[in-house]
Amino acid sequence: MNEYDAVIVGAGVIGLSTAYHIKRQSPNLRILVVDKFNAAGQGSTAKSISAFRCLFSSPINYVLSDSSVDFYNYVQKELGVDLKLLFTGYLWLLSEGDYAELTPILKELASKNLKFKEYEAEELAKTLGLNISQKGDEEAELMGLNDVYKGICIPKAGIIDADCIVKFYEEEFLRLGGEIRYGVKVEEIIVEACKPLGITGEPFFWQKSRVSGVRTNVGVIKAKKTIVAAGAWIPQLLDALGIECFIKPKKRQVFAVEAKSPRLRQLLYTQGFNPAGCIPFTILPKPRVLIRPFPVEGVFWLMYADDFPRAFKLEDDPQPEKNFYEYGIYQVLVKYFPQFKDCRPYSAFAGLYEINTLDGHPVIFEEKDLIVVGGASGSGIMKADAIGRIAAALYNGEEYALLYGGRKFRVKDLSIKERHVEPEKLQI
Repeated sequence: MNEYDAVIVGAGVIGLSTAYHIKRQSPNLRILVVDKFNAAGQGSTAKSISAFRCLFSSPINYVLSDSSVDFYNYVQKELGVDLKLLFTGYLWLLSEGDYAELTPILKELASKNLKFKEYEAEELAKTLGLNISQKGDEEAELMGLNDVYKGICIPKAGIIDADCIVKFYEEEFLRLGGEIRYGVKVEEIIVEACKPLGITGEPFFWQKSRVSGVRTNVGVIKAKKTIVAAGAWIPQLLDALGIECFIKPKKRQVFAVEAKSPRLRQLLYTQGFNPAGCIPFTILPKPRVLIRPFPVEGVFWLMYADDFPRAFKLEDDPQPEKNFYEYGIYQVLVKYFPQFKDCRPYSAFAGLYEINTLDGHPVIFEEKDLIVVGGASGSGIMKADAIGRIAAALYNGEEYALLYGGRKFRVKDLSIKERHVEPEKLQI
C-alpha cells in the first residue's frame, strides 16, 4: 500500500487552505484530501455567513484575520480571481452601557492606529431610518432592548463568498499536483505500533505507537501524517483516541429576507458608509441580532448567535427553526428597523460552528503524527488563510509560520499544551 506524505480529512475552507499551503511549500510531497461530501466546502463552510472584520483587541485575532483578508484582497485584485469580496464595513449599534464598556478598548485600539469611525445615534436614525429609542414600547422593554446611543463603524470589514475561496484553494492545490477524493467518509483514525511485533491486539500500552492513517468507507489510507480539519466533526474522530481538542459543535441559523419594498431597498442600498454602496454588516444592541447585506442579490441575511441554552450537538443535517425567526430575530429586528415589519424569510439554512470552549481561538496542534486544525468558533472564513499557513508550518516542523504580508506567527501559540492567547474584549 502506497503511503501518502499527508492525508487531510476535510475539504472545507480550512482543510483546503492547509492542503494548498503544504503543497505550495513542498510541491514534491504526496498530499491527499478526503471528504465525505461530493464536492468541496459542503459542510460548515457552505453554511457560513461569510463576513470578516479586521478590528480586534486580541493581537492573535487581529493578525489571523488581517493577514487572511489581505491575502484574499490580493487574490481578487492582483490575481484576478473574483472572491466577491466587498468592504462593506461593520457597524456596531451600541447602547450607552455598551459604549461605556468599549470606550477604553477603542481608545487602546486607536493608539495602535487601528481605524474606526463613531456615529451619533441621531445621524444613524436619519441615514438608516433607524429607531434609536425604545422608551415607552412595552414589548421592547419586555425583551430588555436598549436605546441606540452610538454607532462604531469598522471600515476594514465586509463580506465575501465562501464558495469562491474554497474553489480558489481547491483549484490551486490540484494545479500543484495535489489529490482530492470526494465521497470518502472517514470511519476511524488508525493507530499502529511504531515497531509492530505481529501480535493480535497491538499496539499495547507499553508499545510506542502513532497515527498511521485513516479507515474509510472505501478502504484504508496510510500516511506519514494525518491532518484532521473536519470542522464540527473533529471531536467525533478524536474522542475514540482519547485526545482532547476542546472543540464542540453548535448550530447557527441564517434567514434570508428579500428587499422587496422601497423602504427595504433604500435601507439595503444606503449610501455613504462604504464604496460598495450598501448598508454595512450591522450588529444591533444586545442581544445583537446580525444583519448581513447581500447587495448583489438584493437580500438581507439575518442571524443571531445564541449560546445559552443552545445545546452542543452534532447534527449531520441541521435545520433552521421557524420559531427562532418569528419569535426571536424578527421581534428584535423590527423594533430597531421598522422597515422589516411583516417581512418573512424566503429561505433559511443552518450550519454548525466548531466552538473552541477554551477561549474561542483556533486550535492547531500535533500528537503522535496526528495534526488537528480547527476550533475557529465561527471565524473560519476570515482566518482560513492564516490558519492554513500555521498548520503547514507545524507539518514542516517550523517554529514560526510566515503569514501573508511577511508577519511571523509562533506556531505553538495555538497549541493546547503551550498555548498563549489573549481573551477577546471586542466581542460581537
